[in-house]
Amino acid sequence: MSKKIIVSFMSLSVFVATLAVSGCGPAGNNTAPAPTTGAGTTGTGLKVGLVTDIGGLNDNGFNHLAYVGLTKAEQKLGAAGKVVQSKQATDYVPNLTYFASHGYNLVIAVGFLMHDAVEQVAQQYPNIKFMIIDDVITNRSNVVSAVFQSEQAGYLAGAMAGLIQKGHSLPNLNSQNIVGVVGGQPSPPVDSYIAGFQQGFKREDPTGKVLVTYTDSFTDTALGAQYAQNEMSQGADIIFPVAGGCGLGVISAVQAANKYAIGVDTNQSYLAPKNVIVSATKGVDTSVYDVVQSVKNNTFKSGVDTFGLKQNGVGITAPMQGVPQSIVSQVNQLKQDIIDGKIHISTTVQK
Repeated sequence: MSKKIIVSFMSLSVFVATLAVSGCGPAGNNTAPAPTTGAGTTGTGLKVGLVTDIGGLNDNGFNHLAYVGLTKAEQKLGAAGKVVQSKQATDYVPNLTYFASHGYNLVIAVGFLMHDAVEQVAQQYPNIKFMIIDDVITNRSNVVSAVFQSEQAGYLAGAMAGLIQKGHSLPNLNSQNIVGVVGGQPSPPVDSYIAGFQQGFKREDPTGKVLVTYTDSFTDTALGAQYAQNEMSQGADIIFPVAGGCGLGVISAVQAANKYAIGVDTNQSYLAPKNVIVSATKGVDTSVYDVVQSVKNNTFKSGVDTFGLKQNGVGITAPMQGVPQSIVSQVNQLKQDIIDGKIHISTTVQK
């Protein structure tokens, strides 16, 4: 599939995108498959392979952002990139192995779900460079880990939600001061977002309540909608989904109920412009581009690269129309206080 077709496909509506994600079937074997997607076919000898997790390119989140970073590396650095989308967990090792066995200069694994697979394949191919996103591997000299201080972005989003709830600053808010979170699987990348959101919300609305549930899925949009409906039935009128493609179902359910959501990883306001208040973001695309550039410049270094507010590696988007400027200003001040070290945020979810 050409890049032109991919970009067009990813611009389809969320309903088509979710069908594409949920409709993926099993690969049916453990041999190393050829890449299913080409991000480009030209380059200057620098070959980069990108392996998505089971959420696929249409997750409107970090898989998509990784692809954006790869595309930028093609355009700016002359890299030749290819993408393979994993349909099930057993695809991870063969997909990574394909790129490593074909002499790619850098193999990128998107997501903490590929931790064990990267450990295995990186050990088998010590001369190939690997990058894992949203996870930490420190015992391999050929692996760099990109991690994000998502708790900082979650904190700012939670503070905005708290200020809006406390002041009833948007239409159709009830008087219960309850917000919700729908997580995917409990894990550091998910829980850091949630922990930050809880703390930011409680700072601004100490008497408010944060509901937290986990779907144990990053792909099931219907399940995400079900969990959102359950939280709304308990009084939540702002919900923060941290569940990949599953979270798209949350946004759809919130939109149908004329309530509010907070986007995650990338700017998700286009999914429901009148319902997505703001998005908590992480610079997955930036991290991919930076690592590809380090390989090209022979400055690749294993270990952990951390991206936070100070590095513009996480943040929040401009809020939806109708959010008072006074709230935006308060949140901007909190951002600066975090950068200055005046606010310290835990990554532990409060039960």
